Amino acid sequence: MTMTLEASPARLRPAHPTLREAAPVWARIAALSFGGPAGQIAVMHRILVDEKRWISDNRFLHALNYCMLLPGPEAQQLATYVGWLMHGAWGGVLAGGLFILPGILAIMGLSVVYAAFGGGGLVAALFFGLKAAVLAVVLQAVLRVGSKALKNRIMVAIAAAAFVAIFFFGAPFPLIVLAAALIGYAGGRAGLPAFAVGGGHGPRKEADGSDVAYLLADDGSGPPAPDRSSSLRAAGVAAALWLVPVASLLATLGPQDVFGQIALFFSKMAMVTFGGAYAVLAYVAQQAVETLGWLRPGEMLDGLGMAETTPGPLIMVLQFVGFMAAFREPGGLSPMLAGALGGLLATWVTFAPCFLWIFLGAPFIEVLRGQKALAGALSAITAAVVGVILNLAIWFGVHTLFREVVRFDAYGLQFDRPVLASVDPWSLALAMAAILAMFRFKVGMLQTLAACAAAGVLLRLAGVLA
Repeated sequence: MTMTLEASPARLRPAHPTLREAAPVWARIAALSFGGPAGQIAVMHRILVDEKRWISDNRFLHALNYCMLLPGPEAQQLATYVGWLMHGAWGGVLAGGLFILPGILAIMGLSVVYAAFGGGGLVAALFFGLKAAVLAVVLQAVLRVGSKALKNRIMVAIAAAAFVAIFFFGAPFPLIVLAAALIGYAGGRAGLPAFAVGGGHGPRKEADGSDVAYLLADDGSGPPAPDRSSSLRAAGVAAALWLVPVASLLATLGPQDVFGQIALFFSKMAMVTFGGAYAVLAYVAQQAVETLGWLRPGEMLDGLGMAETTPGPLIMVLQFVGFMAAFREPGGLSPMLAGALGGLLATWVTFAPCFLWIFLGAPFIEVLRGQKALAGALSAITAAVVGVILNLAIWFGVHTLFREVVRFDAYGLQFDRPVLASVDPWSLALAMAAILAMFRFKVGMLQTLAACAAAGVLLRLAGVLA
């Protein structure tokens, strides 16, 4: 990597890459963005903070904290935010657009296969192996993200409280965020070290004892943040690209046409998906199956399996829902063409608002970055979200390792309880092998995913899997 010397010979700051030089890095992040938001954020942190040193830990967490407050996929919005910081609106479009491109292509291809051949056979076996491996990826990601955000006992306590609240009591995610923000704001305003960005720990050190230098550093040095007026213009363009097609479809086809329904329904989802995809999947599944009739029972979980085991945000499952909706109500089009258009429309109205939220809010968040009270609130929110991510990881593990899960609802507690006798031994074996490979032998994520996918297919060919 090209480096430039700072005033102190012991400090090296990465050179500011051009937009063209940054593109391969964002493409690499997109290709490695498996494992849901925890895995995606961990991959982004490893590449942007540890490897490229484009942004410091604290500024990375500051951006992440804001993205956690927004509806939509926080990892994709985080990529958009950092891309915007480095290269303005075009940088945000590049980073955020590349982040979802592999998922769009993968889910579209799998949706075509699913619609043509169904979810059985070797396709199901492939997903069986991949889902077991994703458990190891998510577990590693939770540990990585937690190690960055939970740097003192107060932050650990906030994360634990958030986990208990959402896992055992079904507390709404916005309520958890609000409570954490109020606690952090009070702590930051009081000047408590535990609520300072970075949790009271000092900056990273080089081998010679000097501070690690980043392109976007804690002190605000490096490329200046894009000016507010250009960002607001970009926000206006993003709003138009989202709302004009929706209004046009509704005016032309009407709200009863499947494409008008897709545009309107997923636009609503784009505004209420606080807490990530899991927070809204149950509602989407209920509406898509029972109310709209787009999916058959069980197909939502098949789509979730696709999204969990392909690059990109988990909320990309909505593309599968849009595909199947239009595939089954093609109108005058061929079913496959209608499905492809329905899937792309669902993706468009889901992700166009994500760029709007970043371009609209990021300039103001950057201005407020130095305020202790805000920093405390955002740090507490990040800690709470670690607890929420742990909840999601456990939810995914329970539904992957056990064939039967029942809803426990008594004594004020509400959570998914696995039926221990229904444990899937092969899924458990693959998950344990993946954990051992990644944690003990440091096998890469892609190699582990590929090996488990191959194992699933081999088990199917051997007649072990039904």
